[in-house]
Amino acid sequence: MVELLEPICLVTYFADEAHEELAALGHRTYWDGYFASRAFPLGRVPAQVVHAAFYSFAEGEAARHIPSAWETVPPEVSFDAWRRGSAASVRRTLGAELADSPGLARAADLTTRAATSAPTNGRVLYAGWRSLPVPSDPVTRLWHSATMLREHRGDGHVAALVGARIGGTEAHVLSAIDYGIHPPESFGRIHHLPKERLAEVMAGLRERGLVDADGRFTDAGRETKQRIEALTDELAAPPYAALSAAELAELVAELEPLTARLVAAGSR
Repeated sequence: MVELLEPICLVTYFADEAHEELAALGHRTYWDGYFASRAFPLGRVPAQVVHAAFYSFAEGEAARHIPSAWETVPPEVSFDAWRRGSAASVRRTLGAELADSPGLARAADLTTRAATSAPTNGRVLYAGWRSLPVPSDPVTRLWHSATMLREHRGDGHVAALVGARIGGTEAHVLSAIDYGIHPPESFGRIHHLPKERLAEVMAGLRERGLVDADGRFTDAGRETKQRIEALTDELAAPPYAALSAAELAELVAELEPLTARLVAAGSR
């Protein structure tokens, strides 16, 4: 399901419409718009809360945008523009035939039923999304509910990382090694961090026996990464219990042509 739903969410970050909508509101940078919009379901919380919920950003990054981005543009206005632009990207990429098809409407209905059914305990971002009204337009509803499931999965991933004592920057290092990026410090999500901080992170992973002297997985590191991902998958399963086996199979069938079109356009 993550492979089918993730490309629907990723248009938000790879296509132009959401960026253009946010820039038109007066946000100075991409990251102002990102933090202002993605953090909106949490309410007007301090930057420390956004940092804790997002988990993988370096210390101080959230505080560079929250609350200043919300003072520039009200958070609900930013979120509406973010969602509107994202849905426009999905619609443009799919084209009218797929975007207006009964299959997409059915996929939106089934995705929404799954996305609104799971327990919220311990899932801060997902709980925030559950408090929002679900849009009526099928394309917007599909994006909204797919993103809700993405945040549900993300909350579970954070829980798995915390349980394994892997911090946000450490998680990026393990992902970089898993992707085959070498040295892992060159990974795009962390390469901008101070060299001293990256050296500290790598030293800590070596001391724990997760990374070798060359910056590659040890057996223990590979097993830790696999255990985190397996637990993330397990924790992401509850929403789909709301669907029967036949409905889940139907959802897969309806999503496949939509996802294929989005992936072909670069949303992967």
